[in-house]
Amino acid sequence: MCGIAGVFAASGQPAPDPLVARRMLSTIRHRGPDQFGIYHDERTVLGNARLSIIDLESGQQPLSNEDNTLWIVFNGEIFNYVELRRDLIHRGHTFSTRSDTEVILHLYEEFGQDCLSRLNGQFAFAIRDLRNGSLFMARDRLGVRPLFYTVHHGTLVFGSEVKAIFAFPGITAELDAAALYDIFTYWSTITPDSLFKGIKELPPAHFLHVSDAGMRTQRYWSLSYPEGGGPPRRDISERQMQDWAAELESLLVNATRLRLRSDVPVGAYLSGGLDSSLVAAMARREVGENLNTFSISFSDPQFDESSHQMRMAGALGTRHHVTHATHASIGEVFPDVVWHTETPILRTSPAPMFILSSLVKENGMKVVLTGEGADEFLAGYDIFKEAKIRRFWARHPESKTRPRLLSRLYSDIPVIAQGDSVLLSMFFAGHLANTAEPGYSHVIRWRNSRRTTRFFSSAMTEAAHQAGRPAAAGRLFPADVQKWGALSRAQYIESSIFLPSYLLSSQGDRVAMAHSVEGRYPYLDVNVVEFCNALPECAKLRGLTEKHILRRVAERYLPDEVRLRPKRPYRAPIHKSFVDPKNLEWVAELLSPGQLKRSGIFCPESVQKLLNNAVSGDAIGETDDMAIAGIISTQLVHRQFVDSFRVPDPLGDKDDIRICRNELSPC
Repeated sequence: MCGIAGVFAASGQPAPDPLVARRMLSTIRHRGPDQFGIYHDERTVLGNARLSIIDLESGQQPLSNEDNTLWIVFNGEIFNYVELRRDLIHRGHTFSTRSDTEVILHLYEEFGQDCLSRLNGQFAFAIRDLRNGSLFMARDRLGVRPLFYTVHHGTLVFGSEVKAIFAFPGITAELDAAALYDIFTYWSTITPDSLFKGIKELPPAHFLHVSDAGMRTQRYWSLSYPEGGGPPRRDISERQMQDWAAELESLLVNATRLRLRSDVPVGAYLSGGLDSSLVAAMARREVGENLNTFSISFSDPQFDESSHQMRMAGALGTRHHVTHATHASIGEVFPDVVWHTETPILRTSPAPMFILSSLVKENGMKVVLTGEGADEFLAGYDIFKEAKIRRFWARHPESKTRPRLLSRLYSDIPVIAQGDSVLLSMFFAGHLANTAEPGYSHVIRWRNSRRTTRFFSSAMTEAAHQAGRPAAAGRLFPADVQKWGALSRAQYIESSIFLPSYLLSSQGDRVAMAHSVEGRYPYLDVNVVEFCNALPECAKLRGLTEKHILRRVAERYLPDEVRLRPKRPYRAPIHKSFVDPKNLEWVAELLSPGQLKRSGIFCPESVQKLLNNAVSGDAIGETDDMAIAGIISTQLVHRQFVDSFRVPDPLGDKDDIRICRNELSPC
């Protein structure tokens, strides 16, 4: 696991200064504090900050092939590298290391861009190809690992994080109004857009090829689902369901086993729910009693699941570690969280994950397994059930009883939990009859989230509207989306937007790598994903029971109290985290009229009313809670990146730096 950065100059441009790589790597040294490497030639600088996990002794980067015509910097893990290496040796390739990095290089040498279809992993990498004078960059299928780029006066500049790009001389940060509007609607930007003007994010499952002929991006893999959602439940035999469960179990066991490949110990996050518990149970069977598990407890009982976590840890017999998140501690780390996420966030949920990864580091570990992906690919979220109920209601929109089914969802939101049919109708009736809309499942969420934009200043609102916001949701979908079933369309939204751009980023890679911790995701194994996507919808969501087939798999691994426990979304307190006396002073200063006018993003009067409501102790609605997190994090982003971005001290002589020059000779 690492961080990468680099520069590729257009033909005729001056050679990039290799010292710039020291500046860029210094901004992301948290991603790889163990070793640093720099390659440079007349057009290229490649930099790597290494977190050594595979091949501790000889896996340093940048790395070249036998004749030094290919050079690579790589962030991530290739889990099937052992099998790929064996095949490449059979094809005549010679290896100088035991690293998965070198496997990518030889695979590219053998197959070119088609190498990507053979990789089972989580990755972002850049390869300098001296044979044809190009640069080839790629990102994994589901966007586990980040990769950003921009073109500055004909020079391509890229990095694992945007802050590495801002370390390049002459590149400065400016917020994009349209992207900000998207964040306050969808909870994230829509790739390839980023929050910052001129900065692009390479979308998941894409590669970027740059040469004198130009620059092109291309998709190499796509999410796919059965037409019409697959056969209905009545056409599926019990034997078929058993066979699917057996195959899913085999795929998950193998995915977990592959993700235990490491030259350092591997632990596991344990939330107390089905997904992480099953991964931990499978890992425990492989590792034995030495498995370390890690959990978060909350001082606020509304969010705490520690009793479930402790029971599961006891049942597994792991070495269990717990960190405690309070309102004060969440607010205290929030500025650091935003520095690492590099984007506004409408939730505080990344903050406890930031605290949790610190616990992992304190216990001397670099790698953890985690359960993300099961909800997206096996239909675990309440929003899938919500859409199913709304479709049922839409058949008889005058019904008073059908909307009451919604009270079984979102028990943490009072207006829903009360079960009042009038209130439920008011809350969920929007677009009720438009069941053919591709985004039907998410229109309520997007509508409610978009209400947070009412705190924007008039200038910001005008800029967003001029840029075409709110835009039609059709831009979010592939052309053949209507061929899929209703649940599949909803799963696509979660898998293509929420998963890579929020869950795996702000709540995943960024807060884990802040403490040099790598997360690994068995449910995101490409074989698991493609198998789950091919299943009929009724195998995943049966009635209003989510992840039906996964619960079958779990019968042999988990106690029923965990296996049958309904999904409880992971959340964290928002406004209470910022009105604590320890945090109120910096929040008040950040949201003062002077600071708000300076940034120009929000209306000071509206924000002051919102803050007064939060401080008063009055009940805060869900949308206003999200607005508080969004406003505070946006102001922090503006301060940290636009107002006063500072490049840390560049790497120096005391750092372990490997320098490679292009003279068709070794480093």
